[in-house]
Amino acid sequence: MKRKTFLKNVSFTAAGFFISRDMFAHRKDKLYGHNGMLYSMDTQWSRADQQRNPVNDCHEMIQDAKGRIFLLTNETKNNVLVYNTSGKLLNNWGHDFPGAHGLSLADENGEQFLFITDTSKNQVYKTTLDGKILLTIDAPLEAGIYKEKKQFVPTEVTIDDATGDFFIADGYGAQYVLHYDAKGKLKGHFGGRGEGDKYLDNAHGICIDQRDGRKTLLVTDRTRNCFKRFSMSGELLDIISIPGACVCRPVIRNKHLYAAVLRSPVISKEGSGFVTILDQNNKVVSNIGGTEPIYENGKLKTLEQGEKVFVHPHDVCVDRDENIYVAQWASGKVYPYKFIRRK
Repeated sequence: MKRKTFLKNVSFTAAGFFISRDMFAHRKDKLYGHNGMLYSMDTQWSRADQQRNPVNDCHEMIQDAKGRIFLLTNETKNNVLVYNTSGKLLNNWGHDFPGAHGLSLADENGEQFLFITDTSKNQVYKTTLDGKILLTIDAPLEAGIYKEKKQFVPTEVTIDDATGDFFIADGYGAQYVLHYDAKGKLKGHFGGRGEGDKYLDNAHGICIDQRDGRKTLLVTDRTRNCFKRFSMSGELLDIISIPGACVCRPVIRNKHLYAAVLRSPVISKEGSGFVTILDQNNKVVSNIGGTEPIYENGKLKTLEQGEKVFVHPHDVCVDRDENIYVAQWASGKVYPYKFIRRK
């Protein structure tokens, strides 16, 4: 789905779905999830001042080697907010990313860097952890798959820390996955918009998965309710189907795969998101705010929002203690919620 088409289908205003900080206060002792992966919810985790450090859409989050949580928002008063795990604001920076969307962490010889995608500026940036831009990637017109810059609308990056190579998912553009070397030279591409398993539609997220001993790429195919696994050179290997779940980027922590589900059971249903968790065999084991995962004859029954915990969750960050932080898009400019692992 094209970004313009997707946004056109959003007929509500953010104010109409406003969630106050105290809305879920009475649920403080309630547990969310299934099958032993249970969490308590803290909607007031962020202790940032809404007047001094506002957010618009909270798009993505990562945790760095020092344990700090980085939040990316398309609010240009402060595109990046840096927290400790208790929600104290430690730092903020960034005024030049009006379309700030994807936030990924790279490790290079003991030093860490960020990759930021901007869907408004049609660019990808590599930065230091305090915001210095080191590399800018523009539309790869030389590849012959784009006629003009605006066709390139990157949503996500994943980095191969062993080589420094990185992969860009053009999730709101032409739906390609673009492979670059560490210096930013284009090496190849695969996917693209089309019908058939090897093609993509709303290739919103991407990550490297090594849980089964292989190094492969997991790519979101959001409108088709699945992740697609590709080899590092772009051959389709398998499809992880999650019926009813319009998934955002896959996030790996230990043996589990976590993902925000923007909407359910179809992309056109507003305010219907939840968070899903898959085990090492890519079987859904728990949903936060979603219906219980039930398998019949080996097939997962269609999932959908089970209770109004979220409006439009857009990303998850899983910390070292397996707590989950959830950033939301078009959900009343709320700060991320923290879900504390209990069982």
